[in-house]
Amino acid sequence: MASTQNTLPECVFCKIATGADPATEIVFQNERLCIFKDIRPASDFHYLAIPNQHLENVNSLTAADKPLLEELKQELVNYMRSRQFDPADASFGFHIPPFTSVKHLHLHAIAPLGKMGFLSRMIFKPNTWWFKTDEAIMQSITNGGTSQ
Repeated sequence: MASTQNTLPECVFCKIATGADPATEIVFQNERLCIFKDIRPASDFHYLAIPNQHLENVNSLTAADKPLLEELKQELVNYMRSRQFDPADASFGFHIPPFTSVKHLHLHAIAPLGKMGFLSRMIFKPNTWWFKTDEAIMQSITNGGTSQ
């Protein structure tokens, strides 16, 4: 179970990360992050990776957060492969404020892309002003910019 340090008691994802939400099954957790299934899956595989520590959204990221972002994705890829899903047929990304449903940084991993419905394809359309790939966010913080 994660430390409650740097969490917000009213944040639903902080509750999940600390084990205070028994209804959510965490499929992977270490001292920095946890992974669980999205409550409204857009395809057969739709999981979220979140930092255990509260970070509000991509706009709060800096270049110092690069290792965390890399780990979020790597652990999602590891879990995806363990479930026999191909990361090459997946979308990885973040919603951009104000289009975030929960104000706690979370990386989506969705696969296979061919099983996404029309609405999901719009909601998770890569590199739009409402949803950016992990690569786009990584490039933005590497260059010292914001996600906007």
